[in-house]
Amino acid sequence: MKALPLLPLLFACLTAPGGPVLAAAPPPASLAGLDALYPELDALYRDLHQTPELSLQEEQTAAKLVDRLRKLGFEVTPKVGGHGVVALLRNGKGPTVMLRTDLDGLPVEEKTGLPYASKTKAKDAAGAEVAVMHACGHDVHMTSWFGTAALLARTKDRWRGTLMLVGQPAEEIGAGARQMLSDGLFKRFPKPDFAVALHTVATAAAGTVQFTPGYAMASVDSVDVTLYGKGGHGAYPHTTVDPVVMAARTILSLQTLISREKSPLEPGVITVGAIHGGTKHNIIPDEVRLKLTVRTYKPEVRKALLAGIERIAKAEAMASGAPRPPDVNVTEGTPATFNDPALTKRLVDAVGKVLGEKNLSEAPSVMGGEDFSEYGRAGVPAVMLWLGITEPKRFAQAKAAGETLPSAHSPLYAPDRERTLRTGVTLLTTSALELLDKP
Repeated sequence: MKALPLLPLLFACLTAPGGPVLAAAPPPASLAGLDALYPELDALYRDLHQTPELSLQEEQTAAKLVDRLRKLGFEVTPKVGGHGVVALLRNGKGPTVMLRTDLDGLPVEEKTGLPYASKTKAKDAAGAEVAVMHACGHDVHMTSWFGTAALLARTKDRWRGTLMLVGQPAEEIGAGARQMLSDGLFKRFPKPDFAVALHTVATAAAGTVQFTPGYAMASVDSVDVTLYGKGGHGAYPHTTVDPVVMAARTILSLQTLISREKSPLEPGVITVGAIHGGTKHNIIPDEVRLKLTVRTYKPEVRKALLAGIERIAKAEAMASGAPRPPDVNVTEGTPATFNDPALTKRLVDAVGKVLGEKNLSEAPSVMGGEDFSEYGRAGVPAVMLWLGITEPKRFAQAKAAGETLPSAHSPLYAPDRERTLRTGVTLLTTSALELLDKP
């Protein structure tokens, strides 16, 4: 791939068909070292991309970051909440600004065809061998995070306060943030005044940034429901209690929670993603298992839907004459991601002066989830910003054709590497400098 123009041109009036028009402004002094740093960042990105690790297995990924941060002069504590990393750079009195990255990859076989594509395989929690890929941009997050750490460590004369870098494990299973908080993240270390993160998104061109004030991502709950019946021969259903029929009624009744019990002005989704029961055409089974995902924004809506699922499952079991009540268990859950509106505006204003206002746009809320939400829930004003990854010309072509680009978790997820990394570092560095005190 031909190298992009270096930093001065990043801030020059660079245009691409259908893509970003970057601001004609000189780079801030703290970003002046990005050109010299970029080869190191590119090498780190390729390494991380080729060696992803599954959730709760991020030992080597964490070790690579720990070693690099220590060389920059950070006070680094590994193994916080599993393979989590906390790194502090204290630089006089001032606010504590937390920048968070996630560390884990996904059980996805990469099909991008890139020369640095992941060929990694690992054993998942069930012991099965799976292919592993950074199909959600966590390699971009880590590289941008480290690049910001390096630039700010080398320009300490331009800011005051404490830079707190958090490398979080197990984001993909919604467990890492809770694990780190339970291990004393905000007790053993300074509780930050602000928390900032970025997340890649294919629905925006590389070189651009999107933002969503208020609720940006949904709460996510995984619910397992086991319905119990009385098995028997399919030819004699009157001698059984059929849990398949019970499950069918339950699935249909669950949708009334969305259509009839929740305000139509409040977002909410209940999806039954899996149904398992039975072994043969003519055998009525003893039980059927359902797997649900539940998405909402407001806590009160979340509470009502989860309670409603249990109520309906029990009612349908009772109506069917089930021999025992169903089991209803919430197995994974994260709260909704809420971007502090005032903090969002402050960062958007600052980033707009560097990248150019034309390269920033407001994005609608989505029903995906992120456990970055846990830090806001813990009382820290927090913002997650969206980082575009799609090569601008490709983005324009797809938009004109109404084509859907490969999304996160796709085996074809492939950021426009250099443009994305440079913008990611610029975004996080500018955000941190806006929130830290000036000397």
